[in-house]
Amino acid sequence: MKKFDIIAKKKLFITIPVAILACLLIFTMIFGAEVSIEFTGGTIMTYSYTGELDFSRVASEIESLEFGSVTVTGGSAFNADVEFINVAFSSNEGLSAEQLSEATASLVSAFPENNIALENSQNVSPSTGMRFFMKCLVAFVFAFILFIIYIAIRFKKLGGWSTGVFALIALLVDVMVVVSVFIFFRLPIDAIFMAVVLAIMGYSINNTIILYDRIRENKTLFTGKKTARDLVNISVRQSLTRTINTTVTTAAALLVLSIVAMIYDVNTILNFAFPMLIGLISGVYTTLCLSGTFWVMWQERKKT
Repeated sequence: MKKFDIIAKKKLFITIPVAILACLLIFTMIFGAEVSIEFTGGTIMTYSYTGELDFSRVASEIESLEFGSVTVTGGSAFNADVEFINVAFSSNEGLSAEQLSEATASLVSAFPENNIALENSQNVSPSTGMRFFMKCLVAFVFAFILFIIYIAIRFKKLGGWSTGVFALIALLVDVMVVVSVFIFFRLPIDAIFMAVVLAIMGYSINNTIILYDRIRENKTLFTGKKTARDLVNISVRQSLTRTINTTVTTAAALLVLSIVAMIYDVNTILNFAFPMLIGLISGVYTTLCLSGTFWVMWQERKKT
């Protein structure tokens, strides 16, 4: 049987996220990101309607009014036959009452058979959106700091703070992958994005802790008998089945959810489930291929 040596492919494992980051930066510079008005400011209008409605035609009708760029998404009410559609305008000042009335009249006139009715409208100022963004950013930074402190204390025998930094790097790769999904598939950067990132951080750090627990146990078991490379290879092999089985269970549910949401055009659920699915896969990759690899590289560097 060929010897299991995941550390031997460390250059490949590190090159993959670097390549993804490079592609992300190039793609973002060329095409930009779909940032929700929750962050940029604008107006959100929610309409109820019946029957079938072509969202692309709705977007074209609204765009003809030249009020600014518009995004159209849909949703359903589970306890009624009424459907909902969200029309979001990105602007610095929001729409006036006259503009709201004009947009509603335009939709009612263009789709008379769908019984379109305005249910709610909300203006979001750019300053409010920026405050919301900063609060989310603070939440991320605070979570990262807590993760580093926790891992540094729990795995003091493995290196303490350095171990926490390696786990943080793996988390940043997972965040980068989630960002890539939102950018490449033109999904809006909004509160759903924040929820996905925080959820992925939780899954990923849990997998990393399991791996580091194995490394710590094996280090005690094979005191002085195994190199850092051997300890990580053994630990990855031991945790491989559990990590994959746990992830496959959740990933299968998210895959089904993504397919159903795509079939029924429920964008809100799809925008959460699909990036979450990719993030879970990334979490397995960073745990098995990067977290231990960084630790080995550090241990070998300390000996030189």
